[in-house]
Amino acid sequence: MTNGTTRTLSDTDFPVPPEERHFEDYRPGAVHEYGYLTVTEEEIIEFAERFDPQLIHVDREYAATGPFGGIIASGWHTSALCMRLIADHYLPRGASLASPGIDELRWPAPLRPGDSVRLRTTILAARPSRSKPDRGIVTTGCELITKDDERTVLTLRAMNLIRRRPVKEDRTG
Repeated sequence: MTNGTTRTLSDTDFPVPPEERHFEDYRPGAVHEYGYLTVTEEEIIEFAERFDPQLIHVDREYAATGPFGGIIASGWHTSALCMRLIADHYLPRGASLASPGIDELRWPAPLRPGDSVRLRTTILAARPSRSKPDRGIVTTGCELITKDDERTVLTLRAMNLIRRRPVKEDRTG
C-alpha cells in the first residue's frame, strides 16, 4: 500500500469530522467516497506469504500461467485495504463501538499490482438499538473500485454499532 494521505472524493461528506461523528450523522441513502490506496506487487506477496500463501498470490511464474495471468492480491488483503479506508474516513473516532459482522463479502474481480482503489459507502439503514438506547446500528454497503472505474474488486454489507450523540440536559426552570 502506498503510504500517503487518502482523502474524501465525494462532493459532500458527513456534516462533522470523524472525531465528532455519532449515530445521528449516518443518514440512509447517503453515498460517500474516499481514496486512494495503491498496492504494489511486493506488498501483495508479503501479505500473502504471511496470511494466504496460495501460489496465485506468491509465485510469479505459477501466477503467470494461472487463470489471472499474473500475481493478484489475496481477497483478505483487499479486505484489509477496504478496512483501512473505512477506519480512516467512515467510522467515527470515539463513537464506534463494534461490528456484529459483515454479510455478502465478495471479490468480483482481482486486485492487481499497481491498482489504486477507492471506497464507496452507501448507508443502507440506520436504526436505534431496541435494547440499548445509547447506540444505533448502521448497515452500510461498501465497494472497493479501481481508480479507472474498470473493476470493482470488493463488495460487502457491514453492520456497525455506533454511539448516539449524548442528550444535553435542560437546566432551566
